[in-house]
Amino acid sequence: MNGEELTEQETALYDRQIRVWGADAQRRLSKSHILVYGMKGTIAEFCKNIVLAGVGSLTLVDDRDVSEEALSANFLIPPDESVCRGKTLAELCCDSLREFNPMVRVSVEKGDLASLGAEFFDKFDVVVISCCSLATKKLINEKCRKLSKRVSFYTVDCRDCCGEIFVDLQKYNYAKEAISVPWKSLPPKVSKLYFAMRGIGKSNEFFVHIAMNNLKFCLLVLYELVIEWFEEAEKRKPREISIEDLPAVLKLKKELCEEQSLNESHIPDTLLERLVMGAKEFPPVCAIIGGTLGQEVIKAISSKGEPLKNFFFFDATDGKGMIEDISNPNLLS
Repeated sequence: MNGEELTEQETALYDRQIRVWGADAQRRLSKSHILVYGMKGTIAEFCKNIVLAGVGSLTLVDDRDVSEEALSANFLIPPDESVCRGKTLAELCCDSLREFNPMVRVSVEKGDLASLGAEFFDKFDVVVISCCSLATKKLINEKCRKLSKRVSFYTVDCRDCCGEIFVDLQKYNYAKEAISVPWKSLPPKVSKLYFAMRGIGKSNEFFVHIAMNNLKFCLLVLYELVIEWFEEAEKRKPREISIEDLPAVLKLKKELCEEQSLNESHIPDTLLERLVMGAKEFPPVCAIIGGTLGQEVIKAISSKGEPLKNFFFFDATDGKGMIEDISNPNLLS
């Protein structure tokens, strides 16, 4: 959309959601530019949601070829092998997403995001990262923070029946009331201060801080980080882990507990074993995590509704999701 007002075609197409969050929120969505890295099943769900919502443009980055794992969770990939031949994951998903909503500009960028300068990210309002190492996530988060404008930054991952979302909106102002209520006065704006990923690491301060949260949240943080640290230390690609690696992963967990004076008995191995053995995505969890991420990005763009701050974890074994704020100005700013 080039103008400030919605066109008649846009108003007709997005009539239902305009009734929910208002024309102003829809205008913001229609002018927004989203960058997504890593076309996994969770990301496919997210992309489908925001394309249907009517964002202005969506740029996909993923130079990988189609794999058996990708086919098991990503419904955007055509089942016909002849269609897939010679195309990257991003190109295949781009073709499918264009059919969902022709009014959204969906395109593909090639290359490694980690090697691109900060100016590349200046074209976008939202950056969503997946399928990469913790170090790469931190690097891209820092590049987004160096820009003169505010860029909403998200990371998302899903292993087996667990999923997680990290959010960095920097200094963010929003209206608490997400639903458009035209007969009421405009709700007052409130603000939240977010912090970067750089403090998430093997520092004593980080573990002391998360230990102040509920036990299950701490376990989920540790489980996910132990696996990511193992992949990083062994120079593995994300999710390039198998049951043969379990002894080494458990050894790393033990060393981590000793370094941080954590009681190892409070951190059972069962979930860690499950995540190592089931590194693939579970499609129903992809739908939950992708749907949650879609809602959060729509909130961030429209400035309507209280945003998630700043970690979301979901475990399908008990059907519960947890939101925890582990921000610490001295640690993560």
